[in-house]
Amino acid sequence: MNKPTEILLHENSVELSKESVADLMRKVITLVGEDPNREGLRKTPERFEKALKFLTSGYHQNLDTVLNGATFSVHYDEMVVVKDIEFFSLCEHHLLPFFGKAHVAYLPSKKVIGLSKIARLVNMFARRLQIQERMTSQIAEAIQEKISPEGVGVIIEARHLCMQMRGVEKQHGQAVTSAMLGSFRHDKQTRQEFLSLVRHKRT
Repeated sequence: MNKPTEILLHENSVELSKESVADLMRKVITLVGEDPNREGLRKTPERFEKALKFLTSGYHQNLDTVLNGATFSVHYDEMVVVKDIEFFSLCEHHLLPFFGKAHVAYLPSKKVIGLSKIARLVNMFARRLQIQERMTSQIAEAIQEKISPEGVGVIIEARHLCMQMRGVEKQHGQAVTSAMLGSFRHDKQTRQEFLSLVRHKRT
């Protein structure tokens, strides 16, 4: 008699839980044709596990812990821009890095966010298995959710090693994505101000 699917899934998860990421990476090293016991690779599986846990630490964070109460009631109605926020992430399709800069802006309504928290917010979403388009939207939606500003704009410029190291192998290709909410979407002047401030870094 065949076992129900849910029992099989449970048994598989229990079996997997007995092996660490390092154990599984040791098998991967063997499968690609290397000897995991040679001197240079002996501790690589443990190093890989430690690095992977750091690079995916965003799964263990949430908006409240990252912002840590750093939202403030302030009468300020001009654009707030934090640009050139460096980030590193892992492409969910190939588990290869993509990296670049995020530019974040919002028009306050009644509250502002501590400036350093915006960079931490970017890191939280970057330290997950990601695609650039989703990450861009997540940052914008998180700010919209927490302080209900008049509008939010996010632009991300990134280079993807899955495109530069393999596939088309275009070393100078760069992807640019944007998410515009509220006044940044509906008001052309607001959007243009944001874009000009981002472009200003190149002049």
